[in-house]
Amino acid sequence: NPYILATLLFGLGLGTTITFASSHWLLAWMGLEINTLAIIPLMAQHHHPRAVEATTKYFLTQATAAAMLLFASTTNAWLTGQWDIQQMSHPFPLTLITLALALKIGLAPMHTWLPEVLQGLDLTTGLVLSTWQKLAPFALLLQIQNVNPTILATLGLASTLVGGWGGLNQTQLRKVLAYSSIAHLGWMILILQYSPSLTLLALLTYFVMTFSTFLVFKLNKSTSINALAISWTKAPILTSLTPLVLLSLGGLPPLTGFMPKWLILQELAKQDLAPLATLAALSALLSLYFYLRISYAMTLTMSPNNLTGLTPWRFSSPQLTLPLAIATTATISLL
Repeated sequence: NPYILATLLFGLGLGTTITFASSHWLLAWMGLEINTLAIIPLMAQHHHPRAVEATTKYFLTQATAAAMLLFASTTNAWLTGQWDIQQMSHPFPLTLITLALALKIGLAPMHTWLPEVLQGLDLTTGLVLSTWQKLAPFALLLQIQNVNPTILATLGLASTLVGGWGGLNQTQLRKVLAYSSIAHLGWMILILQYSPSLTLLALLTYFVMTFSTFLVFKLNKSTSINALAISWTKAPILTSLTPLVLLSLGGLPPLTGFMPKWLILQELAKQDLAPLATLAALSALLSLYFYLRISYAMTLTMSPNNLTGLTPWRFSSPQLTLPLAIATTATISLL
């Protein structure tokens, strides 16, 4: 029903906006809750057992994170007597809130729900989950000052490593995208303390790249690496572009995805954190490996020639192809 859909999408927008606009912890928590409640019907809309399972898992983790956030902010109000987001001073609620937000966006070691949930959703809802749902918690993370740098460095490094190792033996594309999301978030968290604007840049480029990746897979109707091998016949022009999109997601130099990693490594080196920068750069190689594997499966293997499969791509709808064209161009040539 379009009215219900409109209401839910309005709820999504409203929740994020409330969190953006709030300077009070209770209001921020309310925004996050509205956000969660709005996306749950969207996730379970197909009434497939797998979708319902994913929705339940998502609901439980988000509710836990929100409860932790509420507990931490009340503890903060109890210890320091104020509710302002900007002026968190006590280390205990600060740490707890950082961990709650990390659970909300799926940073390692609180990441295990993300691949499971994403695998159970269709690609459109998965796209919303990978992009829009990260905005509100990130707004809060950017606002809280003086978090212990060790915690952020640990979360960030663990996420880049887990995102690399986890994606290696996956054959399902949505799980690969989930691990790629974890790795990208790790890069953003690494630099959060030293240069918030870089974190935002990384988030923005991640959004553009993820958008085009999800749209490509949606147009191909492919959810596993095997399905990609026959995508030549479904959409030949698109298939020749996809490896570039994937390699951009992995952060290969002439493409857009390289920009945030380059700047982040430079900033880490400026802060005398050479070991951290080295580890992060090495963990990016892990991610690059599985993107290369998908690209290989997609373009460098011979596809079975069936002439009946050649027709559908000529008639694809402009609603999907225009955003796809914009996102793909941006993903490949924004550097």
